[in-house]
Amino acid sequence: MARAITKLFGHMHTNCRKSFPHLYIRDDDQKRCAVPDDLVSWDAEWKEYDPDDYTMPHVLSGPEWADPPSIEGLKFNTIDGNIDRRSHMGEYSLDSGETDEFCKGRPLNPVGRTGLKGRGTLGKWGPNHAADPIVTRWKRDDAGNKITNPVSQKLVLQFVAIVRRDHGVWAVPGGMVDAGENINVTLKREFSEEAMNTLELPPDQVEKVTTQVNDLFQHGTEVYRGYVDDPRNTDNSWIETVAHNFHDDSGNSVGAFTLNAGDDAIGVKWVDISQDLQLFASHLDFIKKVADIHGCHW
Repeated sequence: MARAITKLFGHMHTNCRKSFPHLYIRDDDQKRCAVPDDLVSWDAEWKEYDPDDYTMPHVLSGPEWADPPSIEGLKFNTIDGNIDRRSHMGEYSLDSGETDEFCKGRPLNPVGRTGLKGRGTLGKWGPNHAADPIVTRWKRDDAGNKITNPVSQKLVLQFVAIVRRDHGVWAVPGGMVDAGENINVTLKREFSEEAMNTLELPPDQVEKVTTQVNDLFQHGTEVYRGYVDDPRNTDNSWIETVAHNFHDDSGNSVGAFTLNAGDDAIGVKWVDISQDLQLFASHLDFIKKVADIHGCHW
């Protein structure tokens, strides 16, 4: 199964292997070892492969959202207590310990080698589940008329983008699914906190924003479910997400609200969708799927 997954997603398994020596995100001292394309797959024999085993101190300090340092007692490829350790990619393999007995039983990244063992900055061994709400509206002029791109002659669609504090790159709002949490709750919470700053709004404004978000988020379209090409990924921990598009066709709902960055975001704005965007991780792939759904300019 590892071979099939790598073949399908190998083209996007690049953000953790872009250069050598490549510094791990959020740590300027931790490097990954180089992993050439033909040795990404676990099916490719590589007896000399022995990357650093690294988990960041704040993860090892034992926050409530993180697994313990040891995998002993953890149940993979199933629901373990209130933690969903299943992958959207199907059943993932566990390390046999053949090359490193200390790593025996650890989950193996379903797309392949990343040049770093451990969890890095991620909390969970195996899949770390996230949710990404893609909120869109049509771009309009001051008179309220939809704007058409002069080259493609297609309508211009906009989506809400944020700049996250941790990496400084434009991205889709989103975050991790809490243990036992329904993904719909995650989608609404992350958008409200990061793009509308409900954590700091007065109670009356929070109620108004919450009502509008709840109404819009009743009718979403799933655009992606699976592995994310994220620079935080390691051999033993990786990000998976479910991305939904919530479209405000009239522009009178969330599309009319003043955006206000909050929580993990330091910037937020409506961004015109096009193929020239530079976005975090696999987010441009998600946006392309949204553009295809709406038949807008790309």
